[in-house]
Amino acid sequence: MRTRWRAGLVLAGVVLVLAGCSAGENGASSTADSAGVAPAVPQQGTGKGGAEKVTPPQAGATDRKLSRSARLELTAPKVADVVAQARAIAQGTGGYTGQESTAEDLATLNLAVPADKLDGVLDQLSHLGSSSLVKRELNTQDVTEQVVDVEARLATQRASVARIRALLAQATSVSEIASVESELTSRESALESLEQQRNSLAGSVAMATVALTIRGVAAPPASPGEDHSGFLGGLAGGWHAFLVFGGGLLTVLGAIAPFLLFIVPLGWLGWWVHRRRRVTAPEPTPSES
Repeated sequence: MRTRWRAGLVLAGVVLVLAGCSAGENGASSTADSAGVAPAVPQQGTGKGGAEKVTPPQAGATDRKLSRSARLELTAPKVADVVAQARAIAQGTGGYTGQESTAEDLATLNLAVPADKLDGVLDQLSHLGSSSLVKRELNTQDVTEQVVDVEARLATQRASVARIRALLAQATSVSEIASVESELTSRESALESLEQQRNSLAGSVAMATVALTIRGVAAPPASPGEDHSGFLGGLAGGWHAFLVFGGGLLTVLGAIAPFLLFIVPLGWLGWWVHRRRRVTAPEPTPSES
């Protein structure tokens, strides 16, 4: 009897233990699910030996079509000399001079230079001889979308012209030929216009323009720190003082010259009358004295 009770107790204990383990596993599983824990995924590039992930550059990011232009304003004592130097700089870079207007104290000219050499040309033009920089402006315009649009329209227009030419080859009657030729002329004209736009855009991208203005100014005075010591310095100072004194003396003589035309004759006349009186007056005798 006791043996049966013992066996029943052991069996009940085993059942309770198995139930507790099952509940623990279910609770742990439900806890993990409620917390949203996902299985760990190995990450690349986090360790010292892992390969770093590099984002490649966007396609066409560096292939932009840029139209560049600049404006410069300079002052110089000799305008013509600066204009000649500016021409030489433009021609030396493979460019050329466009519209130009030069006077004694003012000059304006347009220069065309390769776009990739524009910055160097601006630096040279800003330090021409004794000129001084007054203003420097740089303008850059992105014409990539215009170039892409014109190229697409060109492709479409070329295909259209090719189709019309094919129809012209198949035309048999005079009326059909005249109608197709008129349409072909219209489409070829539109094609030429697009080609001119494409060439103009290509030219503005390849060559940059510089609008240069040069104004004349007086030469700067001598430096105050110039050395005037020594014999030559003293000689120069004395000569300068002599010229100043001589100029002042001539100025005074010029101012009193009109008065001398009257004073000198009157003075001479007075002296002559006085002399005549002395000659005609009788000399006193000894008895009278």
